[in-house]
Amino acid sequence: MTKPISKTQIDRLGERLKKGKSSDEDLQLLEQYRQSFATAYEIVRNAIREKLSLETTGRQKTTQSLVDKLRRESIRLTQIQDIAGCRLLVTDIANQNEVVASLRNYFENVTIVDRRENPSHGYRAVHVIVEFEGKLIEIQVRTTLQQLWAELSEMLADKFGQEVKYGDGSEKIKSFLDMISTEVIRIETAEKVWKNTHKQHPKLEAFLLSILSKKQEMLDTLHEAKKSFE
Repeated sequence: MTKPISKTQIDRLGERLKKGKSSDEDLQLLEQYRQSFATAYEIVRNAIREKLSLETTGRQKTTQSLVDKLRRESIRLTQIQDIAGCRLLVTDIANQNEVVASLRNYFENVTIVDRRENPSHGYRAVHVIVEFEGKLIEIQVRTTLQQLWAELSEMLADKFGQEVKYGDGSEKIKSFLDMISTEVIRIETAEKVWKNTHKQHPKLEAFLLSILSKKQEMLDTLHEAKKSFE
């Protein structure tokens, strides 16, 4: 049986990784730490599928992405909340709120990080972080538009440098992503207002519909933009 790794060992490992002084043994230790999330991760994913009838896609941080995050942020390795996680895709903001509420009600120890009102360099989503048996498992809940924006951002980062995702790098690329994110916010805000108020304010209906009519156009634009960078 593999001996459990203490919190102190993990954070010391994180410091070595951050400073670029890691050894082969350190990388093996990091892999052991990553694998220690496997059981909690599978239990959370199965619960989402079986109890909430929602399908997820899996995702786990690579060694390099962990190192990059440690170097980019003032954070300890044991504080990273997305070493293991999964993603849920939903149609719109209303569906996103419903799914987040279901996750909050089903799991006991939950933290919600809502990046819709205050996007991170254009990135928007809701992160539901579940603590299960001492392990933090992140569930990303994204709308279709939020997912397409994130995919485009990843592709541009792969092509022009990872700093693009964090507000640095090419001004043209940043402006492009900001422009698209702003339009996505506009459409999704209109969806939310439409659902909550259009029946009480008929005069608002035509204005909201003019914005919502652009959703398919935006979806097509994002798909085409992705194709051009593939």
